[in-house]
Amino acid sequence: MTRPLLFLLCLLALLPVTASARLVGPPEVWQQPGEARDLAQIRRSGVLKVLVNQSRNSSGEVKGQSVGIEYHRIRAFEQYLNRNARDGREIKLKIIPMPKDRLLAALQRGEGDLVAPGELVGHGVGANVSASAPLRKDVPIVLVSRQGQRRYQRLEQLSGRSIALPVGSAAGDALRQVNERLAARKLAPIVIEWVDSTLAVEDVLEMVQAGIYPLTAVEQPIAERWVKVMPKLRLDKHLVLDRQGDMTWFVRRNAPTLRASVDRFLAEYRTPSDQDAAFQRIYRRVYKLHNPLARTERQRLERVRPVLQRYADQHDFDWLNLAALAYKESSLNPAARGASGATGLMQITPGAARSVGVGNIQKLENNVQASAKYLAKLRRSFFASARLEERERMAFVLAAYNLGPQRVQGMRAEARRRGLDPNRWFFQVERIAAEQIGMGVVSYVNSVNKYYLAFDRERYLLEPAERPVKAKK
Repeated sequence: MTRPLLFLLCLLALLPVTASARLVGPPEVWQQPGEARDLAQIRRSGVLKVLVNQSRNSSGEVKGQSVGIEYHRIRAFEQYLNRNARDGREIKLKIIPMPKDRLLAALQRGEGDLVAPGELVGHGVGANVSASAPLRKDVPIVLVSRQGQRRYQRLEQLSGRSIALPVGSAAGDALRQVNERLAARKLAPIVIEWVDSTLAVEDVLEMVQAGIYPLTAVEQPIAERWVKVMPKLRLDKHLVLDRQGDMTWFVRRNAPTLRASVDRFLAEYRTPSDQDAAFQRIYRRVYKLHNPLARTERQRLERVRPVLQRYADQHDFDWLNLAALAYKESSLNPAARGASGATGLMQITPGAARSVGVGNIQKLENNVQASAKYLAKLRRSFFASARLEERERMAFVLAAYNLGPQRVQGMRAEARRRGLDPNRWFFQVERIAAEQIGMGVVSYVNSVNKYYLAFDRERYLLEPAERPVKAKK
């Protein structure tokens, strides 16, 4: 090596490392802000990457039928772009679902070209993000409760009360402003209960309808849509937390041509009169959650608690997971009889029980033992990967318990092929299940999950004082 070349290499080694070299993560997950694609680049690639809120309210298809409120619009936008293509090249959508509170950050990183949230987005939009013309202006955020519960007349009456909100809800910002006004009057704040990340806005509404959560707050058009399939909800439209937000789409600021196309499209777009026909037909049969903590249910749970705890401990499960499954399967009735020979508290079949060496499942002890052993077998044989978080692992086990492990593994493979996360059931692999076979297994896993969260919320009341609390699984 010559001395001049060696000297040059030494100088280069002393230069500071660039920002791009310090970034961690695969290149497809990160792009520099200047690399945002405008419409010309999108047309050349043939793909429009649309970041959507993973909520079923916002996005989703069930056996080929669009049920997400934004799916209709973004599919119409796809047709609009193709209708106005000068070179005849068609653009196809790539739908990328993720939590609402991560959408704008992902847009700024270049993971998508367009954000269609279907809900209000809170503060912190970001300097590099441009909002479209409003889909709906000055959207009210209203209180939602269950029919028959106390009706509040003024926001001040909510002082000291608890309101359940999904992660990323714009109602959080509105409630903080309400709490500032309450504090000025020396009143206790409204308590915000941020619910588990496996729950979207429609899940919280269902749990309010069931009486698990007392109250929530949601954008009025979303509440009006879901009351069509959850008729026990009550919308208190006179209790408006805020009405200053606009529902919009979002693009990067350095994609002006795309932004102009979005605005032109939205100006001429008209919502189809039958837009929610499939939504109502499909979801009216799905959202039927009950309250597992009503008086009779508590008494039933206490009677079977010792056997649930015994076999949960033996097989390293949180006993409330078994309790939630038992409530979904039999309403905690050990004498229940189901289809295909399923029987007892856990509604396990004789064949599944025999596969783990347990007989006489008419007996409560054997019924629970067989179910716990079978669940553990599914977990060990198919879902033991360290890449699975424990809550997701349990969701996959429940899906396999309901549908069969091979079919679930096939859905995970399809999710990977589609660019979804194969290690997450909620809002990811469940999308494949809904598209391929309908809402059956999706509703099953979601219901058990909600019953678990309801039990876990009152764990301290359900477990004897002398029993140490088992780590959540």
